[in-house]
Amino acid sequence: MPDTPESVDAYLAGFPAEQRDVLQRVRDAIHRGVPGATEKIRYAMPAVMLGGRYAIHFAGWKKHIGLYPVPVFDDGLEAEIAPYRSEKDSVTFSWKEPVPYDLIERVSRAIAGLRGA
Repeated sequence: MPDTPESVDAYLAGFPAEQRDVLQRVRDAIHRGVPGATEKIRYAMPAVMLGGRYAIHFAGWKKHIGLYPVPVFDDGLEAEIAPYRSEKDSVTFSWKEPVPYDLIERVSRAIAGLRGA
C-alpha cells in the first residue's frame, strides 16, 4: 500500500487482489449508504465526503479492515455493530471472516442521516 496515495483507486491498487476486492466491496457498500457522496484521501486513507465534510473513512490494515468514526447508535443497529467495535468510534472486520457488507451499508446510511443527508 502506498504511503500517500493520490486517489482512492490508487489506495486500493496498493493491495493484493483478494484484499482489493474486499475493500472495493466495502467502498461500494458505503456509497450505497451515502448516495451522491464524493471521495478523497484524508489521513492517508479513503474518506467518503458528504456536503464537503467527511462522513466515514475506511482502511485496510494487516489483519483487518477499519471504519472510522462510527458513532454509538441508540437502537438495534448498535447491537449489530457492537461485536465489531474496537474502540468507541471504530469498528474492524477481520480479513479472515466474512465482511457484513449489508451492515456497512446500513451504518453508512445512519451516519449520513446524522450528518444531515
